[in-house]
Order: sequence, then structure tokens, then C-alpha cells
Amino acid sequence: MTPKLKERPLPMTQSKPYDDSNWRQEYLGYKHVNKKQRELLENGAKSLSQSWLLGAMYSEWKQMKGYNKYDPKENVGQLQSSMKDFFKDHG
Repeated sequence: MTPKLKERPLPMTQSKPYDDSNWRQEYLGYKHVNKKQRELLENGAKSLSQSWLLGAMYSEWKQMKGYNKYDPKENVGQLQSSMKDFFKDHG
């Protein structure tokens, strides 16, 4: 019987199990975008608020393609106590 090998994490350069190098072109093909969105997708963000919009479009693209299942799980169970509990324990 051979021992089961542990699955190794991907190197930093290959951290995603999917190719998102041309997500902007794919997004333009999937969705009807307005003039402002088209400009962002073609030229990139020039400000912080534009980068937020671009990030939202990227998240929407990932969801459309089904890649959002690779996102990290929500941290549940930790940091759930209140300040009242903290001061009760650390008085």
C-alpha cells in the first residue's frame, strides 16, 4: 500500500487554478457595458474609485464563470466575542 501524497499548494506565480489574463475582453463579450465601464476595461483605472468599480466587474466576471468557488472561505467562529466579554475575562 502506497502512502497518499499530500496536495501541495501552487507556487505564488500560479496561485489561481484558472486563467484570468483576458477577463476584460471576456467581460466585454458577456455583458452589455456602458461607456464608462468600457473605458475602464480598455484603459484601466486612474483613481481609487475607478479601481473599486473595476474590482466589482472582476468579481462579477468570476461569478459568471463559476470561479468564485475558489475564493477563500469566510472566517466563521473566530473574533466573535464582544468587548464586554473581553473586559470580563481581562478585567
